[in-house]
Amino acid sequence: MARRNTLQDDLNYQQAKRSLRQWVAQLDLRPQEVAGLEGELESLQALLDKLETEVIHIAAFGLVGRGKSSLLNALLGEPVFETGPTHGITRTQQAATWNISWETRPQSSFSGTSLQGSRLPPSSVQSVQVAHWQGSRLELIDTPGLDEVDGEERARLAREVAQRADLILFVVCGDLTRVEFEALATLREAGKPMLLVFNKIDQYPEADRQAIYDKIRNERVRQLLSPNEIVMVAASPRVPRLVQRPDGSFAAQMEVGSPQVDELRLKILEVLHREGRSLLALNALLFADRVNQQVIERKLQSRAQQAQDLIASAARTKALAVALNPVTLLDTLGGLALDIALILRLSRLYGWPMSSAGAAQLLQKIVLSMLSLGAGEWVALLGLGSLKTLLGGFSLGAYGSVALTQAVLAGFSCYAIGESARHYLAQGASWGPEGPKAAIAQILADLDEASITARLREEIRHKIGFAFP
Repeated sequence: MARRNTLQDDLNYQQAKRSLRQWVAQLDLRPQEVAGLEGELESLQALLDKLETEVIHIAAFGLVGRGKSSLLNALLGEPVFETGPTHGITRTQQAATWNISWETRPQSSFSGTSLQGSRLPPSSVQSVQVAHWQGSRLELIDTPGLDEVDGEERARLAREVAQRADLILFVVCGDLTRVEFEALATLREAGKPMLLVFNKIDQYPEADRQAIYDKIRNERVRQLLSPNEIVMVAASPRVPRLVQRPDGSFAAQMEVGSPQVDELRLKILEVLHREGRSLLALNALLFADRVNQQVIERKLQSRAQQAQDLIASAARTKALAVALNPVTLLDTLGGLALDIALILRLSRLYGWPMSSAGAAQLLQKIVLSMLSLGAGEWVALLGLGSLKTLLGGFSLGAYGSVALTQAVLAGFSCYAIGESARHYLAQGASWGPEGPKAAIAQILADLDEASITARLREEIRHKIGFAFP
């Protein structure tokens, strides 16, 4: 099963890269449509580059004084992020690379402390060997406390980092406060995979530590996280050391001991091994889907007048053709041809080209979705067309009255089909076989139920408006 999950993870990752490349190549934005979207498009390109280089961003979030910087330093094995006795040392976003050497190893390499890099001197670069990825690396991101002063700016910074983070370490050092719970719930609703890290466990007696853990697991986050997503650590534990005083007596002095983060390190590596590339792909695709919705809205707005002109012209042409043609069969076939031609022209206008067969299929979907209107229209057209044929040689006035009625119906149907096609085309740009939503749906459908991302299905379903199996 593990080998299958790894293979599926790779397949999902490659599919995401293909989907994003093709989608970006087909954006077809005019200069006025790009205005205001420059930042999003640049971020999208950065995500594509990130997929190509296989860099996973892991961000530490939490309130002031929870030990986020110390935790990341413990994972890195060296003091990269600034720490100190004063709360709020981290004022801006900081990042450091956790280099990983990927080599094919037996599956048992995840079972214990056989991983290289569990305990390295501070001057060394953290190096870990994990199965199946080659030439990849992690980037750990430190963030300011979520409750610091100038909260609006820091909240904005936190949102930006969370947007590009593939995995979030939400750090607490005791029972959750209301602010922590709200922040945790917000990140969860955003569809972000995360691990809840209970830090500073060295400051609690064993019984108190377990009681806090049980309360967090069974009450606070029961609906948000599974027990498997909660980890206890001591990033910078204080341990007593016996020192001799000048008078020869001895006293206990507290000093920083060895970090106790092996469980978290192994948990991160387990997640990466099982679904690392899926995390990367999902983060990129979800962002692409948000950008895609903005692109669709821009296109629909900026090209609305041209679309209206196309639809009105097609409606007039169809109405005139139906009115002048006395043969019912030709009315029907000619109307279908004009509807398909309209859909093709609209698809080219919005930059979502399709074949004639694709346009015919779309027309069929539109007519079926407009069943009540479509049924009435075709009955009227066929009935009036037969009557028009019979009256052709008898009464020009009667013929004209029937033809006018039939022309109005034909023109109205063409207009309704054109407007429907605009919205179907917009949905097609998002739900097409190479669109972001389709790729997201495929990844989530293939996830192992034990994966950290599997619990996010419901949140992501609401975000993109789709029900997964």
